[in-house]
Amino acid sequence: MSGDMQVPIPVNEPVLPFSPGSPEKTELKEKLDSMASEEIEIPAIIGGKEIFSGDLVDATMPHRHAHRLGRWHRAGREHVEEAIRAAAEAHKEWSRWDWVDRAAVFLRAADLLATTWRSTLNAATMVCQSKTAHQAEIDAAAELIDFYRFNVHFAERLYAEQPLSPAGMWNRIEYRPLEGFVLAVTPFNFTSIAGNLPTAPVMMGNTSIWKCASSTVYTGYYLMKLYEAAGLPPGVINFVPASGSTISDVALSHPSLAGIHFTGSTQVFQTMWRTVGANIADYKSYPRVVGETGGKNFIIAHPSADPDALLTAIIRGGFEYQGQKCSAVSRVYIPKSMWSTLKDRLVSAVEDIAMGDPADFRNFMCAVIDRAAYTSITEYIEYARESGNAQIIVGGDADDSEGYYIKPTVIQANTPDFRTMCEEIFGPVVTVYVYDDKKWEDTLEVLDATSPYALTGAVFANDRAAVRQANQALRHSAGNFYVNDKPTGAVVGQQPFGGGRASGTNDKAGSMLNLVRWVSARTIKELSVSPTDYRYPFMGER
Repeated sequence: MSGDMQVPIPVNEPVLPFSPGSPEKTELKEKLDSMASEEIEIPAIIGGKEIFSGDLVDATMPHRHAHRLGRWHRAGREHVEEAIRAAAEAHKEWSRWDWVDRAAVFLRAADLLATTWRSTLNAATMVCQSKTAHQAEIDAAAELIDFYRFNVHFAERLYAEQPLSPAGMWNRIEYRPLEGFVLAVTPFNFTSIAGNLPTAPVMMGNTSIWKCASSTVYTGYYLMKLYEAAGLPPGVINFVPASGSTISDVALSHPSLAGIHFTGSTQVFQTMWRTVGANIADYKSYPRVVGETGGKNFIIAHPSADPDALLTAIIRGGFEYQGQKCSAVSRVYIPKSMWSTLKDRLVSAVEDIAMGDPADFRNFMCAVIDRAAYTSITEYIEYARESGNAQIIVGGDADDSEGYYIKPTVIQANTPDFRTMCEEIFGPVVTVYVYDDKKWEDTLEVLDATSPYALTGAVFANDRAAVRQANQALRHSAGNFYVNDKPTGAVVGQQPFGGGRASGTNDKAGSMLNLVRWVSARTIKELSVSPTDYRYPFMGER
């Protein structure tokens, strides 16, 4: 039946501007007020049932950490085991659904999110993750809608990919779901990633166990309610807010682990992979391990670069969402001839950045996610302050009295191997290294060798030969490479996202390449007329 079907051709969801007086701004402000005025209790959701463990954890606003949004029930080992059983039970039917019926659930989820659920997910992301309205709209609405619609389209293309069938036979490929469950582990920084990692495998007929970041259980709960509203059957996605160790101890040693869909820290991902390796003989099949981890993302400017475009890219790429993007600009290489005039403009622009509560739409930045992030980021700033090998040229201040606020900070390093040029900080800290104009090609080599990561990067140049040089020299330095644009803001269907080296497996979220990882192909050959004599023509004479 599905072979005759065609899903709607996807287009990227428009990003609402929230202009003064607009209906969407009025609706969002009302939703923000509503969410800020109530506390909710958040259960685990396993097999469609709400589970209240009694082990309660506060969900608070990063920008007002005394304000409690609700309390969530931390799942225990027994709940993870229950979720594995629920996923196995749901797999029996869900894996047999025609793909168009599975697609219909997520097309409906996309339409609900584009309409009646839009302000809910945007507001939840703003209050829980301290995102501005614009950043929330890009993430929780537009990108997540795109994931649902484009993944359905990519699934259709994948299922249509079939082998040749010469006369007398019919060859075909069945794209089966994996045997077992997929463990989805999602980060705090993007609601869209939290929405994509459990659902991409599910679209292909799998069932998943979802462990979201502890700081974003609040937003994750609303995503689960969206799936329920869209008609997702119980047990297909099991929402298990638990500690990482609790999840790992049970799920990573279970024989039915079929895959891991992960976004988070490099260290955690490598630990999970190491555990899988240690247990490899105990699994029913080799688990698919898909991960996107850290980044030390760069901008390198050629002397021919447009300084206005470069300045904008540094500000937006480095400080939108407080630099808490795996793609955020963290190190910048600027030629000496440009730095003399750009420095003062950069300092002035950074000092002008407004920071505060996301409910105040005039703010460009808000708070970092939690106490641990605040401590880690400020330690890097203090290291630079105390070092004799770098200078803080703007920012450097922090205040956690009300929220976890860190001023946007620019460090100038005297050497290209200074610590903040090499290590992932994941906060509003950008380090600049000024190079000699004559050492353009040498600087490309230094950039490539500086970091173990290879997620995103950008070159700014009006000289096409310089663009070509950078493109070749940095071929393996970034899985997403940008020319004269900031290295953030990948759009589903336009720039499939992922990086190599220590940044992950580069399985490109937002493309068919990712969905291929969640199916196991079975080749079927069927003859119309079977041979009835074992002898071949060449045997007819001596």
